[in-house]
Amino acid sequence: MTRGLCIVTGASRGIGAATAIAAAKAGWDIAVNYVTDRDAATQVVNEIRECGRKAIAIQADVAQEVNIMRLFKQAEDELGAITALVNNAGTTGKITRVEDMSSEAMKSVLELNVLATMICSREAVRRMSTKRGGAGGVIVNVSSISPRIGGANEFVHYAASKGAVDVWTVGLAREVAADGVRVNAVAPGMINTELHAAAGDPERAHRNAPSIPIGRAAEPEEVASAIVWLLGDEAAYCAGAILEVSGGR
Repeated sequence: MTRGLCIVTGASRGIGAATAIAAAKAGWDIAVNYVTDRDAATQVVNEIRECGRKAIAIQADVAQEVNIMRLFKQAEDELGAITALVNNAGTTGKITRVEDMSSEAMKSVLELNVLATMICSREAVRRMSTKRGGAGGVIVNVSSISPRIGGANEFVHYAASKGAVDVWTVGLAREVAADGVRVNAVAPGMINTELHAAAGDPERAHRNAPSIPIGRAAEPEEVASAIVWLLGDEAAYCAGAILEVSGGR
């Protein structure tokens, strides 16, 4: 029996891909959102189908509202009613100090990390809310421990964007909990993904491992497990929670 349809944004690699596969194993059909790497998204879809679940890959840059609207419509048209959303798509931007940061760099981080999360959440609530005729559902936002740390000398703009995600999570959770929609977030610490290379420092996770109390960076699957737990019935009384997966950092 399916739990319904879960949209996972940025699901062709890293935490998103691991989450899409783990959620499928837990019973969801999956809309695998990607921006450019169709081959990687197709591989994730194939792994999901091997689990016996339905899946499609949908190309959409969720930094643009028109693409979000198309993503939700295509997912519904092909896989049915949306019951879960994982707002995973995000970027750190390049490593840079604030005085060297362009307004374009700030804007691109905010558009993907904050506005995309907000608009995707809005579209999910419109479909899930019992007040609007939906059957309820769950949203999990992928945040970060960076708002607590600050991101100095690397990602202050990223940390600020994830601080916004945290506030959005708490506020939206309180707004729609009575309408059958649970909203929570997972806040990863140092994770072994391609994000570090994209930011300009491929060895960042390995280099920073000694500063983590557990002594290592996490693998994407460890974050995915937390996300899928929040998606599931075991977390039925969680609303507005921000669950850190940081190795004690």
